[in-house]
Amino acid sequence: MFTQINYEGPIAEQYNTLAKQLDALLTGESDRIANLSNASALLNQFLPNINWVGFYVLQGDELVLGPFQGLPACVRIPIGRGVCGTAVGKAETIVVKDVHDFPGHIACDAASQSEIVIPLIKERQVIGVLDIDSPITNRFSKEDQEGLEVFVKTLLLHL
Repeated sequence: MFTQINYEGPIAEQYNTLAKQLDALLTGESDRIANLSNASALLNQFLPNINWVGFYVLQGDELVLGPFQGLPACVRIPIGRGVCGTAVGKAETIVVKDVHDFPGHIACDAASQSEIVIPLIKERQVIGVLDIDSPITNRFSKEDQEGLEVFVKTLLLHL
């Protein structure tokens, strides 16, 4: 059913291929946990130099850990706290070049140096976030942000 492919060419083309691969992978499946799980696994295979990738799902006034790839993580994050909670509160992507410079950063993995968090917005409501950490400072470029936002839009079609 699934084979790993080599992504080649400009980064924007690679992300477009990734989004198409995600769409093909999730088509026909409606289970949210299964789709978030496969999305995190696909990103883990695609993205170099990351140490954690996964989802937090909004439940009430906090984010609750969802499917992920990486070391064990914080289970609950209040809205407005840390990078994930701030992304929910602002309903926008947050790219942190150096997590040590982010006020209130929640350190689940001491190896993490940079982070990107993209809110999952469905029907104008934030329903969760995609969170990706890297052990390298300034890991996430504008092209990464744009590509990951396309990835999330594709994912949302299956949630």
